[in-house]
Amino acid sequence: MRNVTKHYGEIEVLRGIDLDVASGEVVVIIGPSGSGKSTLCRCVNRLETISSGTITLGGVPLPSEGSELARLRAEAGMVFQSFNLFPHLSALENIMLAPVHVRRTPKSEARARAHRLLDRVGLADKAGSHPAQLSGGQQQRVAIARALAMDPQVLLFDEPTSALDPEMIQEVLAVLVELADEGMTMIVVTHEMGFAQQAADRVVFMDDGRILEAAPPDRFFAQPEHERAVDFLSKILSH
Repeated sequence: MRNVTKHYGEIEVLRGIDLDVASGEVVVIIGPSGSGKSTLCRCVNRLETISSGTITLGGVPLPSEGSELARLRAEAGMVFQSFNLFPHLSALENIMLAPVHVRRTPKSEARARAHRLLDRVGLADKAGSHPAQLSGGQQQRVAIARALAMDPQVLLFDEPTSALDPEMIQEVLAVLVELADEGMTMIVVTHEMGFAQQAADRVVFMDDGRILEAAPPDRFFAQPEHERAVDFLSKILSH
């Protein structure tokens, strides 16, 4: 991302964002509500259009629309806080849908891969279940498997645990930690500081549409440099 800005009318939500994410890197984005974290994440696969600046993925500028955009979204998988599974499809069918229709993967191959991915997120026995039959944590793990099914270059997580009950948060974070250990390129917007400390290669702190600080987690949590980051951490880590 180079000098990326985003406006909603008169309101500037992103202000001159510069960010590089290396292949295999896990970048965790934290900051107060309204700081622009989710907007940044959604701009990477063009769910939000940027007002100015450039974003490239694997050296290729983001396309604006049409079939090229669908291909881009296959390379930048997104996991939302509200799961966004299709309620009328089973877990298996949710995972198979995009590979069959976007990647033109043969159904038999897509089905076999979907079964493997369900097993990978600990849900091998839930292939035939519909979202309403699954807990929130199980739905989110299906959503992660669905994103992985496209074999993306990067996975984007927009507060993937914020809609979950506390006991379900850990089962989802465990999958994210595993992906991080396997070398998946990830941008994760989260309030889970323990995950940031455990799995991030770099923590990016945002406030008021700007990146104020970016550092390895051990340095950031031990010695944040920006006054706003010190204030934010003192409030969030005391709870």
